[in-house]
Amino acid sequence: MAKKKPSIDHVFHALGDPTRRAMVERLTDGPMSVSRLAEPLNMTLAAVVQHLQVLEESGLVKTEKLGRVRTCCLEPAGLAVAEKWIGDRRSLWERRLDRLGDLLAEEDQDP
Repeated sequence: MAKKKPSIDHVFHALGDPTRRAMVERLTDGPMSVSRLAEPLNMTLAAVVQHLQVLEESGLVKTEKLGRVRTCCLEPAGLAVAEKWIGDRRSLWERRLDRLGDLLAEEDQDP
């Protein structure tokens, strides 16, 4: 089955929740089990699993079950989608500000 590309809407929706951002932050240290990921969170394991489902659907996290342990890890493709979207907007605004700076510099030089 072909893997579909993460959607920017799903990525930002997933990252819009502080609990899911905390989970992503914890996973930057490396893969970990769902129960270990849930340790610092003040919620049931069922709630953690629901948050993980949103992160998986967005393409930010991948989980794999080995025996009785489900392990989670970051999925770079989801983060790359957000990075590209933000980078495109940044470069657009940098070009616009550079043009504005050039226009203002020209006005300063006119007698």
